Amino acid sequence: MKKVMFISSQGGHLTELLALKSLFSKYDYQVVTEKTKSSKYLKSAYGKKISYLLYGTQDHLLPYLFIFSFNCIYSFILFLIYRPKAIITTGTHTAVPMCYIAKLFRSKVIWIETFANSQTPTKAGKMVYKIADKFVVQWPSMLEVYPKAECWGWIF
Repeated sequence: MKKVMFISSQGGHLTELLALKSLFSKYDYQVVTEKTKSSKYLKSAYGKKISYLLYGTQDHLLPYLFIFSFNCIYSFILFLIYRPKAIITTGTHTAVPMCYIAKLFRSKVIWIETFANSQTPTKAGKMVYKIADKFVVQWPSMLEVYPKAECWGWIF
């Protein structure tokens, strides 16, 4: 069975990722997200199929730089442990390092740009657009922003 890692930041990105849970059973999967009060329940729902990164926000830049650096290293470790053949992500900054690590090891990267943006790109989306094997948008208007993307409609 093909190994696939599903990764996102917490909040709306995680809600979008979990909207794809019907895909989980088709793969030997691992879910990766940030550990917050609102994501702790996932441990009881997914058991060993969930891994957590540290939560950080760019609003607090100095701590975020340390958290982001730690998450980059830990993402590398998680990748080596699970060796996924594909990464599927709904973003955002938490997923960017994993996408680059995946490309380094020739795994596929599927980026699903957030439903929240219908006119403008995200910072993380712009960073991954160049390397993604498949870049998906949820709004037809986003095809003007990302011309090589595919519009699959809403994942909700």
